[in-house]
Amino acid sequence: MENNLHNSYVFQALDAYPYNLEETLEALNYALSYNEKDAQALCLMGRVYAEQLKNYETAKQYFAEAIAQHMEMPKTYPFYIQTLLWNEDYVEAQKLIDFAKTLKGVDKALLQLMQGVLFEKLGQFKIAIKTFKAANKTATNNDFIRYVDNELSRVKKKMKPKKKCKKKKKKSNKKRKEK
Repeated sequence: MENNLHNSYVFQALDAYPYNLEETLEALNYALSYNEKDAQALCLMGRVYAEQLKNYETAKQYFAEAIAQHMEMPKTYPFYIQTLLWNEDYVEAQKLIDFAKTLKGVDKALLQLMQGVLFEKLGQFKIAIKTFKAANKTATNNDFIRYVDNELSRVKKKMKPKKKCKKKKKKSNKKRKEK
């Protein structure tokens, strides 16, 4: 009976998130009071702290605990990686991406997208573009592909100004030589 009640609170929290944060937190607190080690509840609590409260350090603690309790729960990894990216913990994010790629059931296309975002944040735009293209090749969802295409477009725009500056410099150098 206690396990069913605990599961009921986790389901209530999942159902309420993100539209009713008060109900989400109440259900999560009940679920965690019954079983502090529930990976699903810990993951959702990490999401609340990262996505809603922008308290990345606390969120990281919840995600780490969720992974410690159930290392093979694929749903936790993208949320944890996103939190690490928001918190600019790039080395830790890379390690987690590398590990998550080895797990069954993890959305590999989503991990590649996150890898591309990491490369973009590090200023490695060419590698980011290649990684986004790889994410599109493994994607099985049209909406996801459109999203990745938008990410690609954004990164390509970041690269174009550098090329235009070089062309302008060459043109101005030619004009100076002609004078």
